[in-house]
Amino acid sequence: MKALVMTEYKKLEFMDVPTPEITSPTEVLVRIKAAAICGSDVHGFDGSTGRRQPPIIMGHEASGIVEEVGSLVKNFTKGDRVTFDSTIWCGTCPYCRQGKVNLCDDRKVMGVSCDEYKQDGIFAEYAIIEERILFKLPEGLDYAQAAMAEPAGVAAHAISLAPPLLGEDVAVVGTGLIGLLILKLLRPITSGLIIAFETDKERRLKALTSGADHAFDPRDPDLVQKIADLTGNAMLDKVYEAVGASAPINTALDVVKKGGTVVLVGNVSPRVELPLQKIVTRQIRMQGSCAISGEYPAVLKLMASGKLVVDDLISKKAPLSEGQIWFDKLYNREDNLLKVVLLP
Repeated sequence: MKALVMTEYKKLEFMDVPTPEITSPTEVLVRIKAAAICGSDVHGFDGSTGRRQPPIIMGHEASGIVEEVGSLVKNFTKGDRVTFDSTIWCGTCPYCRQGKVNLCDDRKVMGVSCDEYKQDGIFAEYAIIEERILFKLPEGLDYAQAAMAEPAGVAAHAISLAPPLLGEDVAVVGTGLIGLLILKLLRPITSGLIIAFETDKERRLKALTSGADHAFDPRDPDLVQKIADLTGNAMLDKVYEAVGASAPINTALDVVKKGGTVVLVGNVSPRVELPLQKIVTRQIRMQGSCAISGEYPAVLKLMASGKLVVDDLISKKAPLSEGQIWFDKLYNREDNLLKVVLLP
């Protein structure tokens, strides 16, 4: 089969590799129809994260058609249209038995090659997927849209950990893809203010069409006063931070109310500086959010019904053979791209 292989950092080769074969009776062979490039793939492209060690077939946001099933697969047959979780969980550890599959003790992520394991991903014509992480596509949802179910699930999981009450004022810091999806999912939940914080002007405008009532540059020296004026000095009940670096996390802490919650979704930086006194003396709750834990059916239903529109977040569809071109553009932050979907 053809695959996009990162043979060295910043170098992708479209090449022939062996077609994967089913080796476990619970596995399914999926012909990939759409494969989206995740921000984590782009961050791993230069080796800075240590989680995309070459050679590796990256990628974990995809959809396709079932080509073959293992002997114990019960819920899928050849020809089924499917998408799948990015996390391969074991199903037997204490966390999996509690339904916290994103915290699995033996968790692996597709398209990741690190010191602990190597798991080829979906920038290829075919991929082997465990039945337990497969989901059938609803009618009317095309493959490119379905490839967005994974980041939509990440956004939905973050909200599930600190869901706003009706009328609460909330905010999203960072309006990349995940931040915009959080905005889109928040809009039907609360009648309160939804505020976006983003340094990029075009992304701020996009935030306003994705559900935000207001969008501010976090570098504005009058930012805190502006939020105080909007909220009657109450500040914000919950803030979802979708970058994962010191400056945006500090923005979240500046605008959240006493006793409020900051949900940490982004993780672009492995370490950040935190103003501990501000957190402790204002009794701020810091909540980490990891991956997805059962949100796939909900987001697929929302997408199929038209209640969660993702087409406007897909910047480009391109052949898998052009992978190097689009990785370079994303890495260099050209054209303000949001999501690029590669088509094998």
